[in-house]
Amino acid sequence: MTTPSRPTPAPGATRALVTGASRGIGAAIAKRLAAAGHPVIVNYRSDEAGAAAVVAAIEDAGGVAVAARFDVGDRAATAAALEALLHDERPIGVLVNNAGVARDAVFPAMSGEQWDAVLDTTLGGFFNVTRPLVMAMVQRKWGRIVNLSSISALRGNPGQVNYAAAKAGLIGFGRSLARELGSRGITVNVVLPGFVQTDMTAVLPDEQVATIKTQVALQRLATPDEVAGVVTFLASDAASYITGAVVPVDGGLGMGH
Repeated sequence: MTTPSRPTPAPGATRALVTGASRGIGAAIAKRLAAAGHPVIVNYRSDEAGAAAVVAAIEDAGGVAVAARFDVGDRAATAAALEALLHDERPIGVLVNNAGVARDAVFPAMSGEQWDAVLDTTLGGFFNVTRPLVMAMVQRKWGRIVNLSSISALRGNPGQVNYAAAKAGLIGFGRSLARELGSRGITVNVVLPGFVQTDMTAVLPDEQVATIKTQVALQRLATPDEVAGVVTFLASDAASYITGAVVPVDGGLGMGH
């Protein structure tokens, strides 16, 4: 009986693309991956100043980064942007699908535009970004794909049927892709953040935040860096035997789901 060979390790120059990386969780992931030695592509749709600040922070810390503006929900624009990025001789071996939007409304009042905006960016964006990059990973027999879903995909959340549906889709999409690509040395995993200290939670009333904390076993919100640490691990060689995993980073909020 022969011993299976270990996957070929990624070269040190393997680039990492993080979508929606101009702020919050995406920015923290970009900085962590840069600290781990990856040249990072900081994707953004409209927050040019935020993306520039992330690039500057990475460079100030001794890392390498560039900003790349494109809307992941726009298939043609994404394809054009990725084609230009792929002209670089350094392969994109790490992909973090983080971009997403929220357009909350109770379902009877939800418009088609609110539904489409969330599904097109969160779920459609996964397809639009991942598909053009997969074949190069297959040819190299190495790749790391990490999808940022949400604990809402398992728990559901009133007023967020579009958001929960899109995030749940990332789980099914990711696990199916993990089965397809595993024999090629490519791992695909899904991270489920709970409530995180970002711009989105900063606008919540103090009373609502206090109520949220009572539902979390650790009695606090996560920091973006705590989520980024898990993503960076899954993108590393230390996680080479982990694929198809759904990893909650929620302080115990989703226990039992």
